[in-house]
Amino acid sequence: AETLRGAVAPAFTVGAAINARAFAEDGSPVGRIVAREFSSVTAENEMKPMSLQPREGEFRWKTADRFVSFGESHGMKIIGHCLVWHSQTPDWFFTNADGTKATREQLIERMHAHIAAVVGRYKGRVHGWDVVNEAFDDAGNLHPSPWKDGIGEDFVELAFRFAHEADPAAELYYNDFNMF
Repeated sequence: AETLRGAVAPAFTVGAAINARAFAEDGSPVGRIVAREFSSVTAENEMKPMSLQPREGEFRWKTADRFVSFGESHGMKIIGHCLVWHSQTPDWFFTNADGTKATREQLIERMHAHIAAVVGRYKGRVHGWDVVNEAFDDAGNLHPSPWKDGIGEDFVELAFRFAHEADPAAELYYNDFNMF
């Protein structure tokens, strides 16, 4: 029987967002279906700032590494999700140890360091990145967020510049929902 990925190739890729259970080392039923039927995978939560860097400078790569290896071992395009988001980002990005609000310069440096570390680690292995996630409200305006409030509206542009700097060959995306 033909697979979904085979039926649509080479016209386009077909992808799935997967969590750690799907690419478990013992091979889950979901993982087997994804590996057989899909040609692209996106990390559900494993590459979000909260998962990768819960404390400044303390990276937890194990699960994200397994995700990338899963995609590679099945010949898939790998999409990293996501580098900058107002949710699932640890408070340390936005506040200092003494509880004061981080300055614009601190936030830019923290964003830059995070993106450089994450994208740099997977350079040439991750096909594309959801650089900024859900920054706009339903009316199409940037909604209040610690990134916008702390850096300004140029936080989106800066994030894309930093991601491109870290891997000039990667595709870069803005990810959102409910935009129409």
